[in-house]
Amino acid sequence: MHARVIGEGQDGVVNARDRDVDGRARSARPRDGLGRPLPYGEAGVERQPEGVVRSSGETVREAQRLLDAGMPFHAHEVFEDAWKSGPEAAAPLWRGLAQLAVGLTHAARGNAVGGARLLRRGAAGIEGLDGGPYGVDVPGLVRWAGELAGRVADGGPAVDAAREAPRLGEGKV
Repeated sequence: MHARVIGEGQDGVVNARDRDVDGRARSARPRDGLGRPLPYGEAGVERQPEGVVRSSGETVREAQRLLDAGMPFHAHEVFEDAWKSGPEAAAPLWRGLAQLAVGLTHAARGNAVGGARLLRRGAAGIEGLDGGPYGVDVPGLVRWAGELAGRVADGGPAVDAAREAPRLGEGKV
């Protein structure tokens, strides 16, 4: 639940800020499939709920569903939940996967520099990790991220997030 709070700053300027029920700043603006804010009142894509605790298999399946739908921003939020709520030993894998999803998001938004940088950072973060019980194809994702980062950085054609979506698993999820 969000509320628009109208207030006057110290400089006398009236501003409106979205707040959640606990009073924390939270944007209530609708968003598109790549997580970009849309004007108030426009139809957007339903947001991923925050703080959902899922099994590792549920995390991978839900993130793959969102990636396949061209919604890497939303997939990143699923990975972020796993990173924050799962075992600490798995945090580097989930954090790296979240960075890959954000890299794909930026590349699809046309931000070549940020997209390539986050794809490379995410790949470096998971390289050498064992995707083991999670069924994540770490070597395949590292290759995918390197290839996409190279194409994006070289000014390749526009990135279609759904068409470029990686396969997370080795068929085990």
